[in-house]
Amino acid sequence: MSLQSYGVKPLPSDPIAREIQRLAPWFHNLHLPSGHETAPDHPLGDFPRVKWWELESAVPSDLAGWRVLDVGCNAGFYSFALARRGAEVLAIDVDDHYLRQARWAAEQFDVADRVQFEGRQVYDLARSTEEFDLVLFLGVLYHLRHPLLALDLLAERTRRLLVVQTLTMPGDEEARPPQNLPFDERDRLRDPGWPKMAFVEKRFADDPTNWWAPSEACVEAMLRSSGLQVVERPGYQLWVCEPTGVPESVRAELNAASGRER
Repeated sequence: MSLQSYGVKPLPSDPIAREIQRLAPWFHNLHLPSGHETAPDHPLGDFPRVKWWELESAVPSDLAGWRVLDVGCNAGFYSFALARRGAEVLAIDVDDHYLRQARWAAEQFDVADRVQFEGRQVYDLARSTEEFDLVLFLGVLYHLRHPLLALDLLAERTRRLLVVQTLTMPGDEEARPPQNLPFDERDRLRDPGWPKMAFVEKRFADDPTNWWAPSEACVEAMLRSSGLQVVERPGYQLWVCEPTGVPESVRAELNAASGRER
């Protein structure tokens, strides 16, 4: 009987294809300089290249001198794209499997000297003073138990631009909340456009880390409350923001929630 009969694929003789197989499964379909692809049969298509095509025009083409933070970098697609534009990138993820993929791929793209990969949580930024010109927060917010805390921390660390991408619930209705909602008008909280976030107690799409599905109005309200101004919507579920400063009314709670000294 052949190995395929037992469901075991023989290792290819091509050394790059062999490494791709060894490091599988891949969530990022990287187009390597050798012509190989890491996930050519991705269920979302040529992902994340299709999202980058939406985003790339909203990011400066020359990032020389820019310090970039890529939160939840996965196999490093966006980190590599920004390094090729001249940025120095700190790429963080909590999954060692993805970090192994990213470090190997960085060598293939010859950008290992411009991208630093670290196993870190977004909450670890509470114990850092480093600031970044550009922060990517793509496909992470809805996986977090404490998404608003993460946004507050990232807003505090952003000098120029912060890009957010997140899963959202269906619908694009938006009702801008008033400065003060009277107690006896709280029925308005059920308006279709009121900022809302659905909590997923069990699983969504068979993933136990999918905790939230915010409405688009909720995403924008959260961004504003963290001191971020939306300046562009380059694509579906994408927001490009500039920092306006973390509100002082938020800072004391942010310090307490993140365990920092007041």
